[in-house]
Amino acid sequence: MPRRSDIWRIGLVEAPITAIVSAVDLTQAPIRWLGEERPFTFLADPFGLWRDGQLHVFVEAYDYRTRHGVIDALAFDASLAPLSRRTVLREPWHLSYPFVFEAEGATWMAPEAHRSGAFTLYRAAAFPDRWEPALRLELDTPAVDPTLFRHDGRWWMAYSPSGSQAEKQGRLHLAYADVLTGAWRTHPGNPVRVDRASSRPGGTPFVHEGVLRLPVQDCVATYGAAIRLLTVFELTPDRFVAEASGPITPPAGAAPFVDGLHTLSACAELTLIDVKRIDRSLGGMAIDLGRRLGRWRA
Repeated sequence: MPRRSDIWRIGLVEAPITAIVSAVDLTQAPIRWLGEERPFTFLADPFGLWRDGQLHVFVEAYDYRTRHGVIDALAFDASLAPLSRRTVLREPWHLSYPFVFEAEGATWMAPEAHRSGAFTLYRAAAFPDRWEPALRLELDTPAVDPTLFRHDGRWWMAYSPSGSQAEKQGRLHLAYADVLTGAWRTHPGNPVRVDRASSRPGGTPFVHEGVLRLPVQDCVATYGAAIRLLTVFELTPDRFVAEASGPITPPAGAAPFVDGLHTLSACAELTLIDVKRIDRSLGGMAIDLGRRLGRWRA
């Protein structure tokens, strides 16, 4: 039977994330799709920042031949014309989900790196090219898709645990701190949510109509099938109360990439997304065989 491979593609939605939430879908705004990568490689997990009139989009760059993700940075001008692309972070372990944000006079990246056994927060030494480890944490579990945000005077991190696919896709954990690079404490209620339809983080938290919203992945039908929004009614060191919205799915215009959508990332007046198609061709089996024979190295 042909091997299944998820192939992702990135889109730049020309609307702020609040407009997408209000419309409840992705059909109301133009989407600029990045070109497809070579066979059995992809870009996914887009997060972006504007700097000096340029858009910098950080992504997971993945190759099924090595099964090792690195972080690439793509630059665009003010009209969203592409300018450059380069790898900006590589580690011995797999990297993905390059959650970038600005705080405390610096630029930070919190990539997914659970295979390293811990959570590492990076600070930009020379944006966007050089990143240095600033904090390494051993939480209650290596953090999957760590997502940081401020709420009620504290720093919070939403993440899923490492472990089985059911745990990584269906549980939500929280940690909090008074200072970004200070002491972090895990929430006593972890996992604060157990639901494969609305637990694994999938984008940037934001406030809409005075309420905190957290994008999470719906992984019931397939990994990253859709994005749901957790409306957070209560978030304290002792309590977490939230309710999930309906699914935000790939627009029909993304065909054939209509099998999933697992990132909804705010970037000023843009929203960054990724969509997937599932490849079931014999090519995936050939790549698996080549990797086992040692033809490709990470």
